[in-house]
Amino acid sequence: MTAADIAIETIHHEMTAFARRARASAGRLHPELSLVSYTLLGHLEERGGCRATDLAAHYALDKSTVSRQVSALEGAGLIERRSDPQDQRVQVLHLTAAGTEILAQVTASRRVAFRERLSGWPEEDLRRFAGYLQRYNAAGGGPEPGPGTAPEPRPAPSRA
Repeated sequence: MTAADIAIETIHHEMTAFARRARASAGRLHPELSLVSYTLLGHLEERGGCRATDLAAHYALDKSTVSRQVSALEGAGLIERRSDPQDQRVQVLHLTAAGTEILAQVTASRRVAFRERLSGWPEEDLRRFAGYLQRYNAAGGGPEPGPGTAPEPRPAPSRA
């Protein structure tokens, strides 16, 4: 294995660990808000509302998955449907005041967790890491990432 292969394997391992940790921590931050729900709420906030089909297309999710998430969020009073002023047949999803409040609370909790986890890092390392994450996500070609956390750094395995 080359050094690049080892680095790619380490990145794969760490990104998988990050995704698992993000899913697990979402429930601790707010019991009613899964990582998918948090991401969808964040998208609705950023876009000022959108259709459920737009969410499914943007995040490459099955329409039935989005439908279940939307129903749960609507049932919890976190989002509401409104008719599109340009086409009354179209329903646009929007955050409710409760949805905006919960999203803000969870986002604040995540920021505190980031600050705690990264508190010992020099400022230059933080800037570099942020830049690497932006570069990685910009090259992804898939759906834009929603709100989330960053993986812990891990040194590449040594070539023994």
